[in-house]
Amino acid sequence: MATIHRFGPFRLDAGAEILFRGDEPIVLSQRAVALLRLLLERAGQPVSKDALIEAAWPGLAIEDSNLTVQVAALRRVFEGVAGGASWIETLPRRGYRYVGPLVATGNPSAEANPQTSPALALPDKPSVAVLPFSNLSGDPEQEYFADGMVEDIIAGLSRIKWLFVVARNSSFTYKEKTVDVKRVGRELGVRYLLEGSLRKDGNRLRVSAQMIEAETGGHLWAERYDRPLGDIFTLQDEIALSVVGAIEPSLRRAEVDRVTRKRPESLDAYDLVLRAQPDVYSGMPERATKALVLLERALAFDPTYALAHAFAAMCHHNLFLRAGLHEESKAASMRHAQAAIAHGQDDALALTFAGFSIGMDGHDQAAAFVAFEAALAVSPSSALTYILGSVILAWTGHAERAIEWGERGMRLSPFDPWAFAAFHSLTLGHFHCGRYEEAANAARKAIQFNPGHSISYMLLAAPLAKLGRREEAKAAAARVLELQPSFRYSRQFSGVDCAPALAASLSEALRATGLPE
Repeated sequence: MATIHRFGPFRLDAGAEILFRGDEPIVLSQRAVALLRLLLERAGQPVSKDALIEAAWPGLAIEDSNLTVQVAALRRVFEGVAGGASWIETLPRRGYRYVGPLVATGNPSAEANPQTSPALALPDKPSVAVLPFSNLSGDPEQEYFADGMVEDIIAGLSRIKWLFVVARNSSFTYKEKTVDVKRVGRELGVRYLLEGSLRKDGNRLRVSAQMIEAETGGHLWAERYDRPLGDIFTLQDEIALSVVGAIEPSLRRAEVDRVTRKRPESLDAYDLVLRAQPDVYSGMPERATKALVLLERALAFDPTYALAHAFAAMCHHNLFLRAGLHEESKAASMRHAQAAIAHGQDDALALTFAGFSIGMDGHDQAAAFVAFEAALAVSPSSALTYILGSVILAWTGHAERAIEWGERGMRLSPFDPWAFAAFHSLTLGHFHCGRYEEAANAARKAIQFNPGHSISYMLLAAPLAKLGRREEAKAAAARVLELQPSFRYSRQFSGVDCAPALAASLSEALRATGLPE
């Protein structure tokens, strides 16, 4: 059950890892949210540095300065409230203590009264309704902007094959009404609701949006968009595209969490694919092998399931690249990728993973980008298409375009589970251009998003070596071999068809770290 901590004008939704001031979400890192959660849970009590570090960086050895940076970020948020700067007290050489307003803790569902409205049966796939956004600007002209943006969001979500989206005419019956999310969820027969607000402030426009699980009232995702007014229609399209791109992975994560609570004997093909997803996304061979067991069961249920084929292609890609470059793994990757394309012409996610496998394992970049273009035609907001496309561009030496695609993917979905891959692309792009400090910074961000991926540490070791920071580079290289003992960088470069100039520069750097060739 999600927990809500209320203090002063703030509300921390611990389950969704989002801090709100009133109804406005506040952008904070997951580390800062974890620290705040522990401080609020132990309000008035000293919390040691060790306990805070374990809460925000579990299992990692980090410098105290990282903790100081995140506490400073929290204090900046609270400075906007009278006396807020002193809510987090420093206890020299010991830790910190929350001494702010009284903390009230509860859960979202306890705040809503049960309703007796007749409930529609939920569809057999994830379901969402986009409610009309509230116009808080006091400007009637902004009503048209808000309604048009919601219509664009509905249209964008409707292009996601695995999602059931309630039509505009149904969701707009709640316009200018006070909404009880549990009742609306029952009346529309949906599991998730997207709601938001719009406020004009001078020449700028602020749009806030949040995704809610109707049954519990828990927040799954929230974001705020601040933009200059400019071309109002271009702005409308940009925000709608960003909202759709960001909430797709959030909904998929929520579905994974839901399916893990089901009994194993009750799983169907869709459930099995969702259960496999975290292991597919890990990028590591041991977990790929676990995922394939579930995916093979899913394909036994439905041999034409495009996403199951696409996930299987990714698993065999991981086995091929990180478990010895065996031809049978490459052949299986290609076979499943082709099946995903054959059965998934209307599934952007399946087309994206299939294109990635074809580009990386088949070394056919042209065919990969045909699949990517098809995915973007189905869903222009597909952040993952840009992210995985950037990886192929980066390894094949197209540095600036790789950075452009990686950054575009991150703009569409800033907290995407594949964010680490976008930072791989940025690392390689900057490294190829001789911008080693920028490359190292991007590699560190990749590690933050996926600390169990060996290639992130390899990509950190190379620019550190170029910068002359040998001990740090060797430490990163040692971590590569801890995660992947059989790692050889020449195999990595051969497997991904690395551009010769990039491979030569990386090899020179990695040789100095002690990584085996």
